Amino acid sequence: MVLVPAEIAAHATEALVFFTLLQLTVIILAARVAGAAAARVGQAVVVGEIVVGIVLGPSFFGALFPGAFNFVFHSSLPEPMLMLSQIGLVLLMFQIGLEFDFTHLGQRQNRRAVFWIALASLLLPFVLGLAAGVMSAPILSPDANPLGSALFVATAMSITALPILGRIMMEFEMTRTPLGVITISAAAINDVIGWLLLALVSMLTVSQFDGMSFALKVLWVLGFFLLSWFVIRPVMRGLIHRFDTGSDHLSHNLLGIVLAAIFLAAMTTYHLGIFAIFGGFLMGVLLHAEQPFVRAWKRQVGPFVWVFFLPIFFTYTGLRTDIGSLDSPTAWLWCSVIILLSTVGKFGGAYVATRFTGLSHAQGKVVGIMMNTRALMELIIINVGYDLGAISQQMFTILVIMAIVTTVVTSPLLRRWLPAAGIPLPASSTTKHDDDD
Repeated sequence: MVLVPAEIAAHATEALVFFTLLQLTVIILAARVAGAAAARVGQAVVVGEIVVGIVLGPSFFGALFPGAFNFVFHSSLPEPMLMLSQIGLVLLMFQIGLEFDFTHLGQRQNRRAVFWIALASLLLPFVLGLAAGVMSAPILSPDANPLGSALFVATAMSITALPILGRIMMEFEMTRTPLGVITISAAAINDVIGWLLLALVSMLTVSQFDGMSFALKVLWVLGFFLLSWFVIRPVMRGLIHRFDTGSDHLSHNLLGIVLAAIFLAAMTTYHLGIFAIFGGFLMGVLLHAEQPFVRAWKRQVGPFVWVFFLPIFFTYTGLRTDIGSLDSPTAWLWCSVIILLSTVGKFGGAYVATRFTGLSHAQGKVVGIMMNTRALMELIIINVGYDLGAISQQMFTILVIMAIVTTVVTSPLLRRWLPAAGIPLPASSTTKHDDDD
């Protein structure tokens, strides 16, 4: 029997659907199993999801079972998973924007400590990252602009993973302690400045380091931010109040409006020369103060984003990560240097600033290790850098390893250092399962 073109197209579509569903099934189930395993050994659930994303890539699954790996991930076009990953990332950035608690930035108590910790833990790793990026670019990213590569490395090293840090602090019941408030406030400042840095570095790279083009993009983006704050924010808040969320319930109409607004904002920032994820983040920041809406979103939509979209992003990152690409002693030496410098910058900067403001040695260690948590935030940054060609696969892989290492050490060291800092461990100090994870 000879198939007509319509039948061929239908078979191709069905095959694409089949392999996309197969990939999703593997990713989601692997993420839940890995998250549960991470929780059992005292790690955050998201750490297990990050690690399994790497395991599903060419570094492990592809190396150990190449036939099965190719069947699952290379039997169809990659575009469906790529699109799901990017849509999920936009929604995830919206949720991160919603979770920003700007009241931390206005805390009067311990404000001096917050300022110095935020400054030192941002500036020192950025300077070290810039130096490491400039020196390593000719070796690890020879086809990239050395300054652009260095700026992405520096930004990745200076960020703190605020959502992950917040979950770790909740697990150790630190959110209402003075030290917890100081740390989360400093991390919030780090993240605000970090995202601004990422936006600026992205625009600078897209403009190919042309001064006039960069300045014009900055003006357009600044104009859009002002328009969003003074025009779009009141309109969106009015719509939220009209579709009363006092019962902590999202109506279908309001959910549709908010999703459309998120996607429109993402499309706008894309056309302005920065990535679509910034539009999602900006829309979350605009609506973060609408607490009934935030609670309704986190209850009705948030779990789906965490359980469905986030593992796709981690696996998408894992498919780009090839530990086998670090195929020389020089590459592994640079990997060790990057991990060391990122830890010295974050941990060292935060520790010195904590001691400078009069806190104890034990408190300085606790603040330092918490500020050194990177995880999700850094993975977002390096994916942007990789997409722009600013970093090579070798540097991408090194930074993924650094993100995992600096996140994995946080919980065990907190469990060891908190009692000396005057903060008792909770009755069950192992990481709990949390539906929000």
